[in-house]
Amino acid sequence: MDSPAVPVPLDPREQPILERLLRTRDALLLLKQDKSSYIKSRDVLPLYEEVIGQVEGLNAVRKNQDRDRRVPHSRLDYVLDDCFQLISLLFLTVGRNNEAPATYSLSTTVLRLLHHLEEAGFYSAKDLESISQTLDSMRETLGRGKDTHSPHLLELLESRLVECQKIFDKLRKGLEHLSPELVKYHETLVSILRSTSAANTRSKFSSSEILDLQEGLKEIQNSTKDGNFVGSDGQILEGQENVKRLWERCWRWTEIVLERKGRIDERFQEQYDRLFEIRNQLERLSMTQAWSLRETDLFQYQRKLDRIDEARVNGNFLDANNQPADLHTQRTLLYLIRRSYAYIYALLIASEPVSEALLPIYNQLQTLRRCLLEVKDSGGVSNARELYPYSMKLNSIDNMRIDGKFYIGNDIPEGQGSVNALLAECYELAYELRAAVDEDKEDREES
Repeated sequence: MDSPAVPVPLDPREQPILERLLRTRDALLLLKQDKSSYIKSRDVLPLYEEVIGQVEGLNAVRKNQDRDRRVPHSRLDYVLDDCFQLISLLFLTVGRNNEAPATYSLSTTVLRLLHHLEEAGFYSAKDLESISQTLDSMRETLGRGKDTHSPHLLELLESRLVECQKIFDKLRKGLEHLSPELVKYHETLVSILRSTSAANTRSKFSSSEILDLQEGLKEIQNSTKDGNFVGSDGQILEGQENVKRLWERCWRWTEIVLERKGRIDERFQEQYDRLFEIRNQLERLSMTQAWSLRETDLFQYQRKLDRIDEARVNGNFLDANNQPADLHTQRTLLYLIRRSYAYIYALLIASEPVSEALLPIYNQLQTLRRCLLEVKDSGGVSNARELYPYSMKLNSIDNMRIDGKFYIGNDIPEGQGSVNALLAECYELAYELRAAVDEDKEDREES
C-alpha cells in the first residue's frame, strides 16, 4: 500500500479494530482489482457496513480522548481513510453518485486542491467557481443522506466540508479587492503562469513557447500608464499591487524556465519521473474517460500523489541528504502534483450516476445524442431516410429493455433513470428532425 508509514495504535483496544479494517481493506482492494465482472451494489454494501461498524467501535474507544477524530494520527486512521476512499470510489463505480459515501473521495480531493491553491497564492475566480458548485452539490447530497446513512460518516463528511468552506472563503476574500477592470489581467497572468509550468514539463522543451508567453506579459505591461493599471477614467485601479506581483512572478518564472530548458535537478529526477508519468496517465484518462475509466482506478493515483505530497518537509522537497530543492525543481514538482490532483477532481465530478454495467449503453446514447444535435444544428436532414441509421440504433437499444428496464444478466444495475432519460431525449431529437422534414414536405406541396 502507498499509505504513509505511521505507528500502530497506542491504545491496545484499537488493535482488533485495526486488524478487522485491514481485512476489510484487503477485500475492497480485491473487489477493485477484479475486472472479470461488473461491480454490483450487493458487493459493496456489506463492506461499507463493516467499515461503519468499526467506526462505531473506534468512536466508543476514543470517546473520552482529547483529540480530533477526523485528523489521521495513526496507522488505523490511515487504513480507515483507505477504506472510505475505496468505498467512495466503489459507490461511484456502481452509479450511486448521489449518496453520501460517494462524496468522501471528492471531498478529500477538493480539500487537497484548496490547500494547494492557498499554498501557491495564485488562482482565478474560475477555479473557485467550480469548487463552489461542487461544495454546494456535496452539501445537498449529505442533506439527502441524513435518514439513510450512518451519522458517524455524515459527521466526518460535514466536518470536512466545513474545513473546505473555511479555506474557500479565505481564497475568495483574496480576490474581492480586485477591481473588475483588473480581473481580466489577473486571470490572464494565472493562465500564463500555468502555461509556463506546462511548457516546462513537456517531453520536448520549446523555447519559442515560453517566448510567446513573454510577449503576452509584455502586452500586459504595455497596457499600464506610468507603471500603473488605470481605469477608463484615468484613476489607478484598486488591487493592482497583487497583479503587479503576479506579473513579476510570471516574468521571473519564464526566465528560470528558459534558463533550465526543461532540465530537472538530477537529485530529484526520480520524483519528477514518477509525477510526470502520473500526470500523463491521468491526462490520457481524462481524454478517454467515458470509455475506459473505472472510478476505482483513481485510488492508486490518489495514494501515490498523497505519499509524494506528504513527504515534503515544511513545504519543501528534500533530497537523500535532506537538502531542499531549488526554486525551479520545487515549482516543477508542485505543478505536476497540483495538475494531477486537478485531473482527479475533474474525473470525479464528471462521473455519471450510472453503473459501469450500463456505461456502454449510456455512452452509445451520449454519442447518438451528440450526432443528432449536430445534425439539428447544421440544418437538419433533407429526407426521412437520412434518419434511418439513428432510428435503427435507437430501436436496437430500446429493444434491450425488459419492462422498461435494462438488465445485465439477472441484475438491474443502478442508473436506470439516467439511461432512460437519455434514451427519451434521443427519441425526442429524432422526432423533431422527422417532423421538420414532414413540415418542409407539406410546405413544398402547398407551394
